[in-house]
Amino acid sequence: MNINTPSSLAFIDTLPLIIVVPILLFILVVGFIVFSFFNTWLKAMLAKAPVGFLNIIAMKLRGVPYGLVVDARITAVKAGVNLSTDDLEAHFLAGGNLIPTVQAIIAAMKAGISLDWSRACAIDLATKGSGKSVVEAVRTSVDPKVIDCPSQDGAKKSIDGVAKDGIQVKAKARVTVRTNLERFVGGAKEETIIARVGEGIVTTIGSADSYKVVLESPDSISKVVLDRGLDVGTAFEILSIDIADVDVGANVGASLQEAQAEANKNMAQAQAEIRRAAAVAAEQEMKAKVEEMRAKVVEAEAQVPLAMAEAFRSGNLGIMDYYKMKNIDSDTRMRDSIADPIQGEEDFKGE
Repeated sequence: MNINTPSSLAFIDTLPLIIVVPILLFILVVGFIVFSFFNTWLKAMLAKAPVGFLNIIAMKLRGVPYGLVVDARITAVKAGVNLSTDDLEAHFLAGGNLIPTVQAIIAAMKAGISLDWSRACAIDLATKGSGKSVVEAVRTSVDPKVIDCPSQDGAKKSIDGVAKDGIQVKAKARVTVRTNLERFVGGAKEETIIARVGEGIVTTIGSADSYKVVLESPDSISKVVLDRGLDVGTAFEILSIDIADVDVGANVGASLQEAQAEANKNMAQAQAEIRRAAAVAAEQEMKAKVEEMRAKVVEAEAQVPLAMAEAFRSGNLGIMDYYKMKNIDSDTRMRDSIADPIQGEEDFKGE
């Protein structure tokens, strides 16, 4: 084979290009990768929070926003908190918010509150979706917040209790609380505090002998309620309970007595109606018995003419005896008519 042929010479001329082009492509790819991660790597190095170049590439391959992780690490290191990229990456993969969690750690450290990274991550994950954040929890621990009891967003604007004298007392309270970071995860929230304080106020008002006692010393309510330890099992520590307003409501005792009297009256009327109906029934029954007896009398009187006729037939009654009996009967009716003319006239008409 002759290497000096035109085809051989062309292959020899293109051989450098075949070798150089892949090398150039490789260099370009490596350069692009280095350029893509160099800024982030350099920023971390200059901030004295170094992150390995291979670690940055690994985060990119795992789908983790390496820029966010590096920024969070720089923020923590600058504040004096040494957090590794593994810790930050693990919290992100768990669904946490990196920057707010780091800010909460820094705020707690500046305020002298003990809060480690694990607890901060747990609080951040616990508050996810609730509209609150771990930063707010730490801020409330540093700067206590005031909770209105009852909540002014609800329909009920006061806590109503009834003293022993039956007078209603309306109260409003303000509860100053501080976040207890040790019990925040798994602890009851503000709604439980409001419910417990409301229950304590109602109980305290109900145990008072008179509403005047409550009006004279409303601070006694807060003292009694505060001594009951209402923050047990909650995410807060109650610092104070202040009675903001106390008003006199309705006379519940009088209203209940009036309602009871009305009920007793209705019951008595019902019982009287029952007795009246029973009396009417008894009267009608007696009238029926009277009519029954009258029927028996009429029946007995109807037997008299028959008996007289039988006496005539048997000879036991004579005609003179019959006349004497009729005279006696006429004389009796005359006397009755003299004593009672109207009744006598009716008897004669009947005759």
